[in-house]
Amino acid sequence: MKLVTFTRGPVPEVGVLDGGDHVVALRPAYADLLRSRGIEAAQADALSETIFRDMVTFIGFGEWGKDEARAAAGHADGGPHRLPLFEVTLRAPLQPVALRDCIAFETHLKNFYENINRAEIPPAFYEIPVYYKGNPSTVVGPGEDVPWPHYSQEWDYELELGVVIGPSAHNVTKAEAESHIYGLTCFNDFSARDVLRKEISIGLGPAKAKDFATGIGPWLVTRDEIDDLYDLEMVARVNGEEWSHGNSGQIHWSFADIITRMADSEPLRAGEIFGSGTVAFGCGLELGKYLEPGDVVELEITGLGVLRNRVVSGA
Repeated sequence: MKLVTFTRGPVPEVGVLDGGDHVVALRPAYADLLRSRGIEAAQADALSETIFRDMVTFIGFGEWGKDEARAAAGHADGGPHRLPLFEVTLRAPLQPVALRDCIAFETHLKNFYENINRAEIPPAFYEIPVYYKGNPSTVVGPGEDVPWPHYSQEWDYELELGVVIGPSAHNVTKAEAESHIYGLTCFNDFSARDVLRKEISIGLGPAKAKDFATGIGPWLVTRDEIDDLYDLEMVARVNGEEWSHGNSGQIHWSFADIITRMADSEPLRAGEIFGSGTVAFGCGLELGKYLEPGDVVELEITGLGVLRNRVVSGA
């Protein structure tokens, strides 16, 4: 399934993409399905509200929840809860419980180190997957403007895969780890490069260089719809011009390696998200050019759609 969060009024709703040009509103569609099963109307409404309150809540219902969502979407076929996509506004598919971002592509790290005049990749990179913790409260969704912080003059994007956890994981084995991937989405780790250089020179961070915005979307694609996690074409365009092109198969650390490390003596909760790290040459820093005010950045990944955001002055 391609799951979305959308608005058609003041309250965000959970939906599923249907046919590429429609979305099924799952909360009312599921209530209708329950009534058709003989559930009293008030109870059906309450159950549907509980399950589809928001995307993170829904993810917590696991495989049973996905089965019920599919049934609701099928029951809604042609009915009033199947809405043309152009009549709704897509939002970030979820407001994640927590946000992490990895450095898992060796070539990107090598290029980054050359840019900041470091001689070589530290040996520890080849020993453990590493990541930092970002700001889950500043995620932006498809079509949203990204106000660039006033304290930065070097604006950049990063082309990444976003991995959403579900079910929760704690002290899992490598063999078990990928079963805790609920789904994938496009992930743009917007970066203030001038600030980043200062922060990492101190030996801490990134912080203000990253925390102002992370783009995710346009939808959350469940794991069962993705044939091969390690053969996804990844493209970034700026104002329609291709800047970056890579493949998820270039990753050094597998998602199983990453999840096993993250969940070691620490719980990963359903609804958390982490970025894969930037694919090789997947950012302006590696290409010797940066974004300008008004630029439109598109990330496109096989099967995951196109995440489009405009960067603007003003934060």
